[in-house]
Amino acid sequence: MDKLKPKLFSVMKTYSREQFVKDVIAGIIVAIIALPLSIALAIASGVGPEAGIYTAIIAGFLVSFLGGSRVQIAGPTAAFATIVAGIVMKDGTEGLMVATILAGILLIAMGLLRFGILLKYIPYTITTGFTAGIAVTLFIGQIKDFTGIRYLNGEKPVETVEKLEALFANISTFNYQAALIGVLALAILILWPMVFKKIPGSLIAVVVTAAIVKLGKLDVITIGTAFDSIRSGFPPFTLNASVLSLEMIRAQLPNALTIALLAGIESLLSAVVADSMINSKHRSNMELVAQGVANIGSACFGGIPATGAIARTAANIKNGGRTPISGMVHSLTLLLVVLFLMPLAKLIPMPCIAAILFQVAYNMSGWRTFVNLCKSSPKSDILVLVVTFALTVIFDLVVAIEVGIVLAAILFMKRMSDVTEVEGWKYVDDEDDPDSISLRTVPDKTLVYEISGPMFFAAAGKILNISLNEDTRVLVIRMRSVNAIDATAMHNLEQLQEACEKKGITIVLSHVNRQPMEVMKKSGFDKKIGADNFCAHIDDALKRAQDLQ
Repeated sequence: MDKLKPKLFSVMKTYSREQFVKDVIAGIIVAIIALPLSIALAIASGVGPEAGIYTAIIAGFLVSFLGGSRVQIAGPTAAFATIVAGIVMKDGTEGLMVATILAGILLIAMGLLRFGILLKYIPYTITTGFTAGIAVTLFIGQIKDFTGIRYLNGEKPVETVEKLEALFANISTFNYQAALIGVLALAILILWPMVFKKIPGSLIAVVVTAAIVKLGKLDVITIGTAFDSIRSGFPPFTLNASVLSLEMIRAQLPNALTIALLAGIESLLSAVVADSMINSKHRSNMELVAQGVANIGSACFGGIPATGAIARTAANIKNGGRTPISGMVHSLTLLLVVLFLMPLAKLIPMPCIAAILFQVAYNMSGWRTFVNLCKSSPKSDILVLVVTFALTVIFDLVVAIEVGIVLAAILFMKRMSDVTEVEGWKYVDDEDDPDSISLRTVPDKTLVYEISGPMFFAAAGKILNISLNEDTRVLVIRMRSVNAIDATAMHNLEQLQEACEKKGITIVLSHVNRQPMEVMKKSGFDKKIGADNFCAHIDDALKRAQDLQ
């Protein structure tokens, strides 16, 4: 059983001084990586730059302290940027706070109810589709800052199409100085890791471009000019209970559900990747509970939604982190930055922030996987992939996930219905099959039908397609290939039994598996058929049919 026990409490039993040193070093390095990224993701989310660091501090610490993974690093991620920006634009930071708290509650409930294993059943095509869609929307959303374009008419576009329209309408404000700074930052991000792997390229890009803009007095917007004030000090407690009205909760519930699903999927995916890197096994339900507590904590202290970050988790592992201590050190290091170095963030150019997010968008897009799925998958899976992607870009993530899951479910039911068959035995020779009809004698006035595949509501109607002859006295139904049956199929079986009873036909069932038998007993169907008419093998069923003549 997946224990509801934080991993920290387990690993500390064998903790050593040597590992502590490695964890501290890894935590500091991850904090250096997380600093510019947290600021960039906060800005992309439509909130102040400090909110991203508050999220990494509060959520990062809580996930490490309570989580089910040894090495998970949590904080703001690109997956949330577009949906958070939409919430802030429509309902302000109060709406975001309510949505994040509700998402946290949902995550805790999912963990306590042991739903961790269920998240893996969300189709890969859906997660690939909306991840690629988020990458595109994130990229388009940063073109404005990368090129220095300014909206002259006070536009505040939310949807991706609106952003493109605003960009074309204000293309005349293109700032070549800003674009050059953006290109320089992007070049550093791409080329620096090829030479120096220990120092993050994002940190170098921030320092170099900030220095050039400051010393060269370039006409480039910085964080200081884009945001009125950047607060230093401890993350402030910002929970305002007055906004937790029933109306606000009802309005934010769809957003909360989306945030909870995203946080759950991404955190568990990150934990699985981490497991493969350190040969460990995470506790999925405890991880969900920790993510829930972390999101509530982040919302209460001015942060945004958080989840496990795959890139930062991988960096933690590569630098020696092996216990939750490294994640806690990462959060404490960022706290020191907020206390003493936050004013320096004002110097960071916005084109540099946009360049960092361009790289994030490229890395998360998974375009190779997307293309490969389009080439190799069944048409139904390609349809789900493309529809989810398109809806994410054109509308929003809420619509994309809802439609994607419904479409995937419908297509899955269609496939299952296609492979479920109810067929009468064909009286032809088939010596390769030891259970073939050719090797046994079917009594007179007896029909034999075989059901193959799961009997659920999408395929249940095929039961009623069984044709009965005028002289039929016994109907043998072979169910060796039916591993599951649902209420709709059970209802149709009862209808078939009633029709047979009126015509004086006895139903004999052969090889009923465990789950269908439990459903039949629970509904009382076994008593209608009679214990003698349940046979373990087709030969027994045919003998029973002979006895009934």
